Amino acid sequence: MAAFRRFSQILLRSSLTQTRRQLSAAAGHGENAVKTWKILSYVVALPGVAVCMLNVYLKEQSHSHEQPEFIPYSHLRIRSKRFPWGDGNKTLFHNPHVNALPDGYEGHDE
Repeated sequence: MAAFRRFSQILLRSSLTQTRRQLSAAAGHGENAVKTWKILSYVVALPGVAVCMLNVYLKEQSHSHEQPEFIPYSHLRIRSKRFPWGDGNKTLFHNPHVNALPDGYEGHDE
């Protein structure tokens, strides 16, 4: 039993020593990697996000905000039972500018 204990301790020490050597060898590489990724974040990632934000802003400015024409398709806006909130006809996240009711948009008498 004592021989087994000594043998396991020797194996454990050798694996710990080997692990320490590997970690100490990689320690110098980690400092350079952190510096590289920090520079890449500032030089590539942040300007990339800024360009994407500018693209979205410019596209939104040229976008028209008019409602599309209401066409009463029979397969859309089917209400088999009332919703349990409000007047029972509007969905939970109803937006009157975008979402039409079964009989048309709100505020438009057509």
